[in-house]
This record gives sequence, C-alpha cells and structure tokens, in this order.
Amino acid sequence: MARISRENKAARPARTRRAARVAADRPAPRRRRTTDTPYHHGDLHEALLKAAELVLERDGLAGLTLRAVAREAGVSHAAPTHHFGDLTGLLSELAAIGFRQFGKAMAAADASATTPSEKGMASAKAYVAYAQAHPGMYGLMFRSERLDHARPSLHEASEASFAGLARGVGASRQEQISKESFSLDQAAAIASAWSLVHGFTMLLLDGRLSTILDRSPEGTSAEMLLAAMLRLTASRPPRL
Repeated sequence: MARISRENKAARPARTRRAARVAADRPAPRRRRTTDTPYHHGDLHEALLKAAELVLERDGLAGLTLRAVAREAGVSHAAPTHHFGDLTGLLSELAAIGFRQFGKAMAAADASATTPSEKGMASAKAYVAYAQAHPGMYGLMFRSERLDHARPSLHEASEASFAGLARGVGASRQEQISKESFSLDQAAAIASAWSLVHGFTMLLLDGRLSTILDRSPEGTSAEMLLAAMLRLTASRPPRL
C-alpha cells in the first residue's frame, strides 16, 4: 500500500502539468458584446447621428447604410429604423446637422470681417473651407434626391443657411434683402454668388482645378484663385 501511495504521488505532478497544457490549448470563451455606456433619455438618437457622420466621412454616401450606422454605434441593426424610420429619414437629419454647422461657420466668418468686401471674401473662404473639412457632409447637403426637405429640422436648417447667404449678398451690395421676396437684380446677385462659390467648391473637391492651378504662376493656391475670381466679379458686376 505504501508503494502504491508513493507511485500515485509521483504521477500527480505529471497529470497536473498535462491538464494545464490542455486548458491552455482550449480557445477562450467568447465574451458577449456589450456597449461601454448604456444609452438612455435620447442619447441613442445623438449617438446614431454621430456614428452616421463618421461612416459618411469615412466610407462615403454609398457606404452609409442603416446597418453600417448601427454597427458603428455598437447597437442592434433595428435601432436606426426605430429612431429615423428609414435611410432617407436618417440622411435628412444628418444633412440638417450639416447645414447648422455650415451656417455657424459662415456667421463666424462674417463676424470676423468689417467692410462689405472683406465680409464677402471671408464668407466665401469659409464656404470652401467647410466643404474641404467635411466633403461627405457637404456632398450630402446638396443631394436633394436622397433627402426629405419636408422634415422640419432639415427645412429650418437649410432655410437658415440660405438666409445667411442672402444677408451676405445684401451686405456686399449695401442693402437689405428680404427673405420673403427678391427683386430680379437681387435674385441674380444671390444666384451669381452662390453659383460661383458652389461651382468652385465642387471643382476643387473633384480635383478638377489642378489643370488651372498647374498652369498658373508658381505658388498659386486654390484660395488665391478664389480670391482673384471674387475680385474679378466685384469689378464687373452683372448688368440686366
């Protein structure tokens, strides 16, 4: 009996080592995915919009789906539908955020200048700078076929942004422009200013201005080209 007991004691460390090796080779149990912070009291609505903006700027409009947003936010795929109804609803609410951001940037630029010409130049530069910093958002804001402009948030934000544009044009003309109605001359001035800056911005984002910049004097930047365009337009106002 003493011999058997000694043999069992001698074999025990070997068995313990083998058991430890087997345990080490087993895959670790999968942990259930949970969010770091529970959403409550409307937090999820804002979290989904922030996730949507991240997806938009990273993957473009084509990659912005309800499932992609849910995955980015770390929630169930049904959550965006519950909060926004469908993809159009989500895109519309996201575009409203863009218009509000855009309006703040334009207002800050206007406040930083003093003379009408300086205000016009500052606003135009802010317009382009916002689009360069947020190309995905800027592109979404002008994709009307993907948006529902009847949604109150988007309607109010886009109208406020347009009102800022009209005020800026009015300041450059040293006159008040009513937001309800324009004279033909005022309408032409607003359309001309918007077309110039928006067209320039789209060409810049698409990389289509490189041909012009490459053939311009050495050191010419896109900002310098825009300023020269604005000076040229100001020196030759349209006549109707």
